[in-house]
Amino acid sequence: MEVKKLSISWQFLIVLVLVLQILSALDFDPYRVLGVSRTASQADIKKAYKKLAREWHPDKNKDPGAEDKFIQISKAYEILSNEEKRSNYDHYGDAGENQGYQKQQQREYRFRHFHENFYFDESFFHFPFNSERRDSIDEKYLLHFSHYVNEVVPDSFKKPYLIKITSDWCFSCIHIEPVWKEVVQELEGLGVGIGVVHAGYERRLAHHLGAHSTPSILGIINGKISFFHNAVVRENLRQFVESLLPGNLVEKVTNKNYVRFLSGWQQDNKPHVLLFDQMPVVPLLYKLTAFAYKDYLSFGYVHVGLRGAEEITRQYNVNVYTPTILVFKEHINKPADVIQARGMKKQVIDDFITQNKYLLVARLTSQKSFHELCPVKRSHRQRKYCVVLLTPEATKLGKPFEAFLSFALANTQDTVRFVHIYSNRQQEFATTLVPDSDTFPGRSAVSILERRTTGGRVVYKTLEAPWTGSESDKFTLLGYLDQLRRDPALLSSEAVLPDLTDELAPIFLLRWLYSASDYISDCWDSIFHNNWREMMPLLSLVFSALFILFGTVIVQAFSDSNDERESNPPDKEEVHEKAGKTEPSFTKENSSKIPKKGFVEVTELTDVTYTSNLVRLRPGHMNVVLILSDPTKTSLLQKFALEVYTFTGSSCLHFSFLSLDKHREWLEYLLEFAQDAAPIPNQYDKHFMERDYTGYVLALNGHKKYFCLFKPQKAVEEEEAMGSGGALDSSLHLGESRGKPSCGLGPRPVKGKLSKLSLWMERLLEGSLQRFYIPSWPELD
Repeated sequence: MEVKKLSISWQFLIVLVLVLQILSALDFDPYRVLGVSRTASQADIKKAYKKLAREWHPDKNKDPGAEDKFIQISKAYEILSNEEKRSNYDHYGDAGENQGYQKQQQREYRFRHFHENFYFDESFFHFPFNSERRDSIDEKYLLHFSHYVNEVVPDSFKKPYLIKITSDWCFSCIHIEPVWKEVVQELEGLGVGIGVVHAGYERRLAHHLGAHSTPSILGIINGKISFFHNAVVRENLRQFVESLLPGNLVEKVTNKNYVRFLSGWQQDNKPHVLLFDQMPVVPLLYKLTAFAYKDYLSFGYVHVGLRGAEEITRQYNVNVYTPTILVFKEHINKPADVIQARGMKKQVIDDFITQNKYLLVARLTSQKSFHELCPVKRSHRQRKYCVVLLTPEATKLGKPFEAFLSFALANTQDTVRFVHIYSNRQQEFATTLVPDSDTFPGRSAVSILERRTTGGRVVYKTLEAPWTGSESDKFTLLGYLDQLRRDPALLSSEAVLPDLTDELAPIFLLRWLYSASDYISDCWDSIFHNNWREMMPLLSLVFSALFILFGTVIVQAFSDSNDERESNPPDKEEVHEKAGKTEPSFTKENSSKIPKKGFVEVTELTDVTYTSNLVRLRPGHMNVVLILSDPTKTSLLQKFALEVYTFTGSSCLHFSFLSLDKHREWLEYLLEFAQDAAPIPNQYDKHFMERDYTGYVLALNGHKKYFCLFKPQKAVEEEEAMGSGGALDSSLHLGESRGKPSCGLGPRPVKGKLSKLSLWMERLLEGSLQRFYIPSWPELD
């Protein structure tokens, strides 16, 4: 009776366990297990999986339920990492392993649909360390490489950019976040471009910018990069942006130089702008405006509180208590336009400057100015006519130009633009519009033209008589303009104008001097302010030149002594010839393999020696790196030295070792570029997070950015082949070798991993090994 009750209790227990397993299977949701949304990408899934796997690995987490949790995480990743299984689960609630049972799938789908109503999104748990969950202010300014190259760099010639380099798990980035927000809100309103680069997702852009740590703040102006090195406070960042701007953007104007400043429109062909304010220094907003419009206007600043500004203030009747901007064109006695307001905004200043970008009668000095002042006709309702005065160049303004200027001032229209050109500087252009040069010998002429295509085709009408500036000439021109409004066919002549030569472009020698001075100034700033890594190419060039110079002197100094040493007596030559008969002969190829020392020099690859031994490795040189751990260090180094000793004679081979305990992540990142070198192992292997990489050998070519991989021979498998009696023990050792880096193996199996390394080295020198290329060498933290 007791046996029967016991059997019934066991049956009930088994049924209960099965029911619980079924319920747990129905409750299994891989998205919820990994904590990702249903629209998550493969990169997000892999990232979440690695994080949870490290946290719940049974060897690291002593929680009793850690092993079950770890199995669920592995199973969830197996489903979501496979697109086919993920699609099956999304549609049927099953990953495809039990597709024969449609009813069961339908039940699971109904339950999963019910379960979705109680699913909490990942945003419910907010961690500030993840950049994806941070404040949305950074998302607005995120930059990508193509966006940076195609938009930010060209736009940096009009405004400076302030860019922050950030990354995940960056505590310093969180520390500077309040200051960054405040500075962004202030500087963006002034016209400074803002950008944010995530170093984890945009490694190529971060490397291109030269940012090797996070957080980093840098400025870009005219396509040049400058790093910020001071404390991250509001005033320092503001001063940094101001230091990026050229120093000659705004000229200080007083009673002594205002006439010269305003009269400069004849030389630089630009309107001149004056700002009157009580600030002792030029406001940053005004400097940024001057930089944005430096190609169109010249800017000056008058400090009204300074002695020596009373005359100019009184001359133009300026209110000294309110910021005032005056625009002067051809007439310096009276401003062409005025704006006066407290707390001027950028948009107001931009609109004011845009309306006064050109002189009343601007001079055509280049093809670019011709395109801007005389645009191509786009439609019949958007006709743009240009009235061109062709006049000889003169030191003083003559009567024809003064009369033309007064006519333009009295007849300003939206559809008509008045310009002039120096006929002696643009002879081909003038000859096309005035073909009969005998009628206008050294005199001025006026033509009315309309551009039809960007290729230079125009229709035009040239006044028959030379332009003298008389009242009859003005009356004739006014009649043509009135007739042109009614009948566009008045422009009966047609021609193709040649491109204008750039009159303001500096000559080749000056351009070369400007480029050289800019390069020298950049190098000077880089030496004292920028990152030393940016100066490495220049310093390497300088020291290489010095080394070659001193090396040449030393070689010449000792050349005579070397010649005497090389000349041997006849008896010694005979002795060497006799001895050479008994020694084996070596060719030039294998003579380099003769060991020059009685030992193998193996250095440890650390963050200190990483740059010199790999990143800056000379072309043609390779570094052979042995991967080892602390328990296997002695035995593997001894075997490694024996295997590579015959190759130490080669000057292009260097030998190092890497500690797996310190730099596992660096190694795993490299192995991801090798085909099947680091595949995702079986999810039920509880030791796969600490797989044994001891005995791996990497041949790294730092210059060409590739490596060759040597996988060690598994000595444990040889023990399995010795007999079936030790199969259980060997399988046990195999599992332990994955979980712990060979600490439980004896010295012979460890040394057996490198048994075929010498053959691999032969193939390495032959160049027959497979090469795995990487975009850039990762940092060795």
